[in-house]
Amino acid sequence: VDLSLAPVNPHSLVEYSTEFFILKPVDMNRGNKRLLYDVNNRGNKRALQFFNDAPPNNNPRTARDAGHGFLMRQGYTVVWSGWQGDLLPGDGRLTMKLPVATGADWPVTGPFRAEFIIEQPGVQTVTLSGHDYIRPHPTVDLSTESASLTCRQMEQDTRQLVPPSDWQFAVVDGHGNVLPSATNCYLPGGFQPGWIYELVYTARDPLVLGLGFAGVRDLIDFLRYSDHDSAGQANPLRAESACIDIAHAWGRSQSGRFVRQFVYGGFNASDSGQRIFDGAFSHVAGGGRLQLNYRFAQPDRYPRQHEDHLYPSEEFPFAYGPTEDPFTGTKDSVLKGPKTDPLVIHTQTATEYWQRRGSLVHTDPRGNDLPEHANVRVYLLSSLQHNDAAAALEGGIPRY
Repeated sequence: VDLSLAPVNPHSLVEYSTEFFILKPVDMNRGNKRLLYDVNNRGNKRALQFFNDAPPNNNPRTARDAGHGFLMRQGYTVVWSGWQGDLLPGDGRLTMKLPVATGADWPVTGPFRAEFIIEQPGVQTVTLSGHDYIRPHPTVDLSTESASLTCRQMEQDTRQLVPPSDWQFAVVDGHGNVLPSATNCYLPGGFQPGWIYELVYTARDPLVLGLGFAGVRDLIDFLRYSDHDSAGQANPLRAESACIDIAHAWGRSQSGRFVRQFVYGGFNASDSGQRIFDGAFSHVAGGGRLQLNYRFAQPDRYPRQHEDHLYPSEEFPFAYGPTEDPFTGTKDSVLKGPKTDPLVIHTQTATEYWQRRGSLVHTDPRGNDLPEHANVRVYLLSSLQHNDAAAALEGGIPRY
């Protein structure tokens, strides 16, 4: 989406770049020729934490960062790269530089909806993205008359309009001065903790966020199948007879939804038709997919019990095999490219059944059980939490 509005280089190509990070055997011939791609979660590396019981660390370079070393003892090469283009740098997060969609004579603009929930009393200013690590979409007009700010205590309550005179597009600096800001919302009386605030305004300068899928596809395609890149740089995962035979993708929660959408969107096939990932492991994604490829997308958001109900995440199709949408009659499935579809493991906890529509992975939209897909295994990890993070290490001993 919006690729046609992205600026091009002298070769008429759209440019973007992403950070990447590789942990590999020193001697690739002693590895198992398997690549594990950890789909980072909001820029954070998670595979070593969840597979190796390692402490969370976005710069794993020491033996301690490897935890008990499970993936290393198995001989895996572990790869990360940035894909979420609206992440801001900080805390070692993997970031991605994407082009801004631009009109011929004016910026690209459009309606934008933001939700804020503040948990602490006394907060007067919030970024329009809702989080300080997410790039906000700036407003085209600093006048609050052209926007709408409402609040409500519960999701289904009637929205209460905050008068335009009671708030500003502004930010408070370190000296207490209120300064106009196209990327912040200022409420002098403070936000009510726990209440849902909804801001609708006209935004500008959307990023071409769908390139996040293309970036992952093309990186793994290169690491698996190429000797050199276009500049002559050697593939770091090829050494003499060593190469990657099999590649797996693993993601949890947000990044698990990325895995499902990556496959559904057709990105598991390279430009030459080769399979990108042979196996895909989606953990605690529920029935959702990551809606990244639309104008002014907000991949950080997802519907929960209390908030963010109006953001796209749980959209038909939910199941890996074919089902029918009872509202439209549309038939579709997450897996629909038999030559390039991966084998899938899908795991979820009780949380995904309570508030992440987890049953839709193995039932149709009317609640009827579906036959098991031949290439998919779905598991319930009973009594575990959505964020059952691995232990931090103390003296080399996992503590749970």
